[in-house]
Amino acid sequence: MLLDFAMIIAGLVLLVFAGDALVKGAVNLSLRLGIPALIVGLTVVAFGTSAPELLVSIEAILGNAPALALGNVVGSNTANILLVLGIPALITAVPVARSLARDFWMMMAATALFIGLAFLGPLTWMHGLALLAGLALMLWNSYSRARAHRNEICNGNGTTSDPLCDDEGLELEGVEPDISGWKIALFLLAGIIGLPVGARLLVNGSVDIATYWGVSDAVIGLTLVAVGTSLPELATTVAAALRREAGVAMGNVIGSNLFNLLGIIGVATLIGPIPVPLEMLQLDLWVMAAASALLGFFVYTGRSITWRAGLGLLLLYALYVIQLFY
Repeated sequence: MLLDFAMIIAGLVLLVFAGDALVKGAVNLSLRLGIPALIVGLTVVAFGTSAPELLVSIEAILGNAPALALGNVVGSNTANILLVLGIPALITAVPVARSLARDFWMMMAATALFIGLAFLGPLTWMHGLALLAGLALMLWNSYSRARAHRNEICNGNGTTSDPLCDDEGLELEGVEPDISGWKIALFLLAGIIGLPVGARLLVNGSVDIATYWGVSDAVIGLTLVAVGTSLPELATTVAAALRREAGVAMGNVIGSNLFNLLGIIGVATLIGPIPVPLEMLQLDLWVMAAASALLGFFVYTGRSITWRAGLGLLLLYALYVIQLFY
């Protein structure tokens, strides 16, 4: 079993670093090809940061463990809310902007669509196309809002000095203005090779652990794999909390959950069908939905997530995980 845990750790490390390399390479290549930074931020960066979860889901389906793929997404969405928001709140209060109300409702709509399709399961390519259509609508909505906000700033105050008015001024993850072509190629190659290798190590180790412990692939996906693939988001929010910049946490979590439901499962179903275990229909999907709905209290009251609320989120997650194993 030690070897299996070593495979899981090695897989997670590879996924984190390969995913980061892929984002850097893809972002810089896109900008060099003349794609507007606004579009790059909404598509290339968003898809790139979800690449580890996507590769894990695809590898799980190819490895005849589709329940692990589904558990990874459902568990990641639950962990993103209860863990990724709960732990930083113990460091400093996480402010919540009421302007996130529309994004919150988009996440709830995606959650409702996903659960509805799950009850019509198994999830097939037809369900996947519906999810991807929802993703396309979400991206178009985000682009339209960002464009309108940008135009209001640039034209409304009669100046073009604001960074939003200049593509070069938009901050994107992984941008290196003077990066060379060979370095872009190296980043892309590292991502293309490292992601599938890391995904295979993680999935194979997780399936072996599930067999050894006598639990289902779905449970391992909901817990071990889900928490592992949520570690980059957790690290980002903890670092932001330490810098007293935790305000970005809520937006990151909502965006990540949207991509998990619509993009990752949408693409994964094109690889193969994903059966939905009965226990997920009875419990796990509803836990994910309840955790998502819980954010509505903070969004509509504008209250920050204090250490008491963060502790409550962590206790809820602990109770959920204990229930899964017992």
